[in-house]
Amino acid sequence: MEFDRDYDVVVAGAGVAGVAAALACARAGLQTALVEKTVLTGGLATTGLINIYLPLCDGYGRQVLHGIAEELLHLSIKYGPGEVPPVWRQARRNASASERQARYSTPFSPASFVLALDEALENAGVALWLDTLVCAPVMAGQRLTGIEVENKSGRGILRARCVIDATGDADIAYRAGAPCVVSDNWLSLWAIETSLSRALQVASDPTGTGLLEMVRVGASATGEGHPPNWPKYPGINSADVSRFVLEGRRLLREHYRLLQSRDDGGRHHRFPTALPAMAQFRTTRRIVGLETMTTDHPNTHLATSVGVIPDWRRPGPIWELPYGALVPHGVAGLLVAGRCIAAEGEAWEIARVIPPAALTGQIAGIVATQVVRDATDPEALTVPQVQAAIKDANLPLHAADIIDSH
Repeated sequence: MEFDRDYDVVVAGAGVAGVAAALACARAGLQTALVEKTVLTGGLATTGLINIYLPLCDGYGRQVLHGIAEELLHLSIKYGPGEVPPVWRQARRNASASERQARYSTPFSPASFVLALDEALENAGVALWLDTLVCAPVMAGQRLTGIEVENKSGRGILRARCVIDATGDADIAYRAGAPCVVSDNWLSLWAIETSLSRALQVASDPTGTGLLEMVRVGASATGEGHPPNWPKYPGINSADVSRFVLEGRRLLREHYRLLQSRDDGGRHHRFPTALPAMAQFRTTRRIVGLETMTTDHPNTHLATSVGVIPDWRRPGPIWELPYGALVPHGVAGLLVAGRCIAAEGEAWEIARVIPPAALTGQIAGIVATQVVRDATDPEALTVPQVQAAIKDANLPLHAADIIDSH
C-alpha cells in the first residue's frame, strides 16, 4: 500500500447524501474524509445533471425538511439562477392546481451547485479525496474499519472509527458482506440543451433560469416511454452501466435527428450542451436494514422514526424514516445514506431523490458522531439516544411534529 490514513469518519460517495453526512460530521469536530470517484461533488444532482431540487414541503404550505437538506437547496442557487416560488406557503387543500404545484423547490445550474458545495465542504474542514475509487472494505472480523482506495498516488487505506456508505449502490455494504436487494431501471437520459429560440426568449427575461433547458428521452419514473420489448437495467455491473449509458445516448441521437430534420436551422438552432458524466439510474442496489421503510409508512407514526420525508410526487403524504433503515445487517461500524437505505416499493421512490438523500446523510452524520464519541457501533445505539441527538439538531422526528407546528 502506498498510503495509510486515519480519520474519525470516512464517507464514500460525494453525492448530496455524502456531502450532508460529511458536513454533519466535520461541523461536529470529527476528522472527516469524503471519497469521490469523479472530480465533482454533488453526484446525480451535478455530475448526473438532475437539476431540480425537489420539494421540502408537503404541498400544503408546511415545511417538512429542514437542516442540511434546506441548506443545500439554497446552495444550489447561490452561484446560479433559480428561485423558490414565494407563494409555496399559501398552498392549501382548497388551492388551485397551479398553486399546489408551487412548492418549496427550485431548478438550479449543476455547475453552480458544485462551486457552492466545494465551498461548504472546505469551510467545514472536510478532507476531500476526489478522483479516488473505492476498491474494497477493510474488515476486522465483522467490523468495517476502513476502505481501500486507489487514485493517482496508488493504492491505499483510509481507516475510520465509522464508515458511511453514500455510494448510491450500497457498494461498501455489499462488499463487506451485508445482505442487499437489487432493483432495476427503465432506460432514460436527461441532458442540458440550448436552442436559438430559447436564447432569444431568455434575452428579454430578468433571470437566466430559462437557459437551463432540459431534454429528457426514454422512460419516466413510472416506465412510460421505455422502448418496447427492451430489458430493464439493474445497474450493478459494468455491462449494465455501459449498455444503459450508450443506449440512452442513442435515444438522444435519434431525438436530435428528428428535431433537426424538422427545423430549417437544424443543428445550428437546437443542440445538446451538456451530457451526464454518470449513469442516471434511479434504483439499483440497497441494503437489507435492521428496519425497512415500506409503502405502509405515509402519515403513519413510527416509534423508531428519525426523520420525515415529504412526497415529491403529490401534495399531502409525509413519510417517517425508521432508524434501522440506515443500519445494515451483519456489518458493524457502518451506516448507509442516500438512495441505498433500506426502503422498498413506493417508499424507495420517495426516499431516492435529492432532498431525502440529504436528510439521510445528515442523520447518518449525527449518528456517526455519537458512534465515534461513545466508541460504539450504530447497531448498539438505542433509538432514544439517536432521536435525542436529532432533536438537538432541530430536525422533526414525526409527521405530527410538522402538523402540530402549523
